[in-house]
Amino acid sequence: MKKIGLLIIAVALVGSSAFFTSCGNDGEKEINPLADSLAEVNSGLSGKLNEKEIALQEFISTFNEIQDNLNTIKEKEKIVTQSSGTGDVKSKEGQIKEDIQAIYDLMGRNKSRINSLSRKLKASNLKLEGMQTMIENLQASMALKDEEITDLKNKIESLNIELSTLNTDYKEILDESDAKTVVIKTAYYAFGTSKELKTKNIITKEGGFIGLGKTNKLKEDFNKEYFTKVNIDEVTSINIGAKKAKIITAHPSGSYKLIGEKTVEKIEITNAEEFWSVSKYLVIIIE
Repeated sequence: MKKIGLLIIAVALVGSSAFFTSCGNDGEKEINPLADSLAEVNSGLSGKLNEKEIALQEFISTFNEIQDNLNTIKEKEKIVTQSSGTGDVKSKEGQIKEDIQAIYDLMGRNKSRINSLSRKLKASNLKLEGMQTMIENLQASMALKDEEITDLKNKIESLNIELSTLNTDYKEILDESDAKTVVIKTAYYAFGTSKELKTKNIITKEGGFIGLGKTNKLKEDFNKEYFTKVNIDEVTSINIGAKKAKIITAHPSGSYKLIGEKTVEKIEITNAEEFWSVSKYLVIIIE
């Protein structure tokens, strides 16, 4: 509430300052340091509120995914219990094994997502009230679910169904899941002048008519070694520092902003998931 109050006051003061400045000198505007300063505060507060909203949406999405996995686990447990309660369990042994393995895989995925949530919260400078408590509650729920699954596994093994071939090592499942997550969360970027990027075998000119109207495009066999690797969860902006900048790879226009007035200081990624959804390689031509 304090931030919103400050925002309203800042807007009001900027408006009144601008009014008195323009009226006090026969319509000629003068430089007003107070107005400029308050405008910066206004912009900063808006940015922080937007950043917090984006982070909160991402956390909620992850919580929903974890809850969906828990619901699926519950359904799988019910199916396994019903299958093992019938007389002829041997005929359903294959399906029981598949369902048990699916439960372990979902548990591993949930633990990976919870660990990721915890890391993001610690790395974030944002104070999201109650988020740590929610993560701790999820961890407690997973611990209880572990006990339930162990009991279910013991019950299945008592029916002489061999489960030793299943991957029940959460660490192994977790490592595999983390490895997949790293691949999903990894992206690459490169920027330079048109001449430099051509020399480095990154872009080529295509299209046009009789040598005119050709456009720069990423080469099919481009030099991947020239790119900088980033984690899309951690990198929300890329410093450019150029007079002009043009993105030539496919990235939805509403997912980023070019920051700067006389020069392009940086590219601010406002929606990482959307920004990298079409291409994991970002190429920027600068002047």
